Amino acid sequence: MKTFSATPADIDKQWILIDAEGVVLGRLASIIAMRLRGKHKPTFTPSMDMGDNVIVINAEKVQVTGNKRNNHNYWHTGFPGGIKSRTTGQILEGDHPERVVMQAVKRMLPGGKLSRQQMTNLRVYAGAEHPHDAQQPTVLDVKSMNPKNTRSA
Repeated sequence: MKTFSATPADIDKQWILIDAEGVVLGRLASIIAMRLRGKHKPTFTPSMDMGDNVIVINAEKVQVTGNKRNNHNYWHTGFPGGIKSRTTGQILEGDHPERVVMQAVKRMLPGGKLSRQQMTNLRVYAGAEHPHDAQQPTVLDVKSMNPKNTRSA
């Protein structure tokens, strides 16, 4: 039996809609990362962008367990010596709550050019509206998924 390696002609990308309301951030990020890489497909090839296009809505309503809302800090700077720190709660309640989900998913992917390309297939919106109705995304219910077995969905 020969090993199957996918070619660009074999790749079939779909559009998936995920509602993040009430879902734990880490579990949501791992499911999204798996979908972006394409590991849920039987034809998964690690060197190809096999993943689906993922739309996440209600990013501002994502759940964070424990004291991470107050204790986990995001550091960012634009200039040397200009380190600024904000907590997860400040970002979620601020102007850009979708950045928390984007950063969590980015950190779940392996580093490299392919991961940066796969991150372009992720669209995160703070509210319930999104401009991708024309793509007719299929809804993925992550609330009912078993965290031990996410490949069965």
